[in-house]
Amino acid sequence: MEILIPALAVAAIGLFFGALLAVAAVIFKVPTDEKVEQIEAVLPGANCGGCGFSGCSAAARAIAEGKAPASACPVGGAKAAKEIGSILGVQSDFVPKRAVVRCSGSHDITKTLYDYDGTMDCRTAQGLFGGPKGCNYGCIGFGSCVNVCKFDAIHVVNGVAAVDDEKCTACGACVKACPKNLIALIPKKNNVVVHCCSHDKGPVVKNLCEVGCLGCKICEKNCAYDAIHVIDNCAVIDYEKCVNCGTCVEKCPKKKIITFENK
Repeated sequence: MEILIPALAVAAIGLFFGALLAVAAVIFKVPTDEKVEQIEAVLPGANCGGCGFSGCSAAARAIAEGKAPASACPVGGAKAAKEIGSILGVQSDFVPKRAVVRCSGSHDITKTLYDYDGTMDCRTAQGLFGGPKGCNYGCIGFGSCVNVCKFDAIHVVNGVAAVDDEKCTACGACVKACPKNLIALIPKKNNVVVHCCSHDKGPVVKNLCEVGCLGCKICEKNCAYDAIHVIDNCAVIDYEKCVNCGTCVEKCPKKKIITFENK
């Protein structure tokens, strides 16, 4: 009895508090929106933050509440956008995108100002005169973008970041990680890319990099669709107007700055 009575007392206390917790769970239960659960089930669960939210749960809640579009998840792509649109009863406006690196300044065609011996991080090196490369606008090539990519879709090749289009989900993590804003998301349907972001004048660029934009405006003058303009000494494409005609690629005297990529 000396053992049985304490054991029964502990069991009774456990049952009491268990029942109390069960009642509290019912009373204080937070109602959930079924749409949130349905949307989250459609999302890929990558929790990459490409949608602008902290994770898939937060994104699902925002979409259900109308604070984000059905096409908010770049990783889920058109399939997820279509399914979410069906859940919400709306049309999806998803536009597939891909990441591009607007620099071609590899080690063999750009000048190097100094030997860097420090943390291999682009953001850290950026604080030292913009990095070791002569072009202050070029890719530092230390892989900050590589470190944040959850899909193994970007790597540094010969000093310049390069995107694997087969793996890229357009999550935008590399875009945010690049301290020089060299990486951009463009519509997948567009094949023309300007691989330069230098705002230096032509003579300076020519001295620092073999494939830098000279700002000559030949591409601009020959575009029949008003889709490319030289802004602050560098060619910039308006992808809402670009029709992939390739005239700018053909007319550019440098040949390696504007490229036509068959996707």
